[in-house]
Amino acid sequence: MKRGVFLLAVLLWLNANAFSQDPNFYVFLCLGQSNMEGFPGVEEQDKTMVDKRFQLLAAVDFPALGRTQGHWYDAVPPLCRDKTGLCPADYFGRTMVAHLPAGIRIGVVNVSVAGCRIELFDKDNGQSYASTAAPWMKNIIREYNGNPYGHLVEMAKRAQKVGVIKGILLHQGESNTNDKQWPAKVKGVYDNLIRDLNLKPESVPLLAGEVVHADQQGACASMNSIIAELPKVLPNSYVISSKGCASRPDHLHFSPAGYRELGRRYAVQMLSLLGCEVTEPAASGPNLP
Repeated sequence: MKRGVFLLAVLLWLNANAFSQDPNFYVFLCLGQSNMEGFPGVEEQDKTMVDKRFQLLAAVDFPALGRTQGHWYDAVPPLCRDKTGLCPADYFGRTMVAHLPAGIRIGVVNVSVAGCRIELFDKDNGQSYASTAAPWMKNIIREYNGNPYGHLVEMAKRAQKVGVIKGILLHQGESNTNDKQWPAKVKGVYDNLIRDLNLKPESVPLLAGEVVHADQQGACASMNSIIAELPKVLPNSYVISSKGCASRPDHLHFSPAGYRELGRRYAVQMLSLLGCEVTEPAASGPNLP
């Protein structure tokens, strides 16, 4: 009798898991600073025509949009928090679903903090860094329960219940300009995510976008030469060029058109890694397939 109950319990567990996790639901983790948040403001053209195959797991509550943390929604911007705007993840997801088979869905989880150094996502020292942050940054960090890295892991585990994590999108570096240790620090964040989420590094690439390019008089454009070193430190990483992506007058943030183009470039690289060739510009760097 006990054996029969045990076998029934196992079968129910297997059935529940088979039903809940969809191998055709590709999830991507997004992190970084203000450009991955998205500069505040969303243009009307970006609020409509979002394919329902592109979904957002709300990492925080969005009171103005009626979104609740931990629930899935159509990926209409903003994707990070209530008062953020268009970001690279928007047209990454739109481009992905436009080129992948109809049975595949895309989901994103975005945990980003304006102005932060990459140290904020250091598993062991991030909270120490957060304690020294400016009050306005602490307000953002507080929305992630005071620990953006831990919150990203928590949300990613929730996403893993229904989908499969296929990659990590990073846009960060302005606050680490001229920090030659940045590639090693990014690798540390990546390695911890892989371990904490029980992922296989060969199956989960990291795509890192350049900051506003020199051709846009980028205020932090010198950082791009350091970002270019990332694939030498982290083999399964790819650098996404920002050349030609329009910026705002501050030369720190991309314009909506710049975000759209940069997001498409993230997608073209990811699609290539998935074996789907797209005739659009992809990433730069030594790891091109």
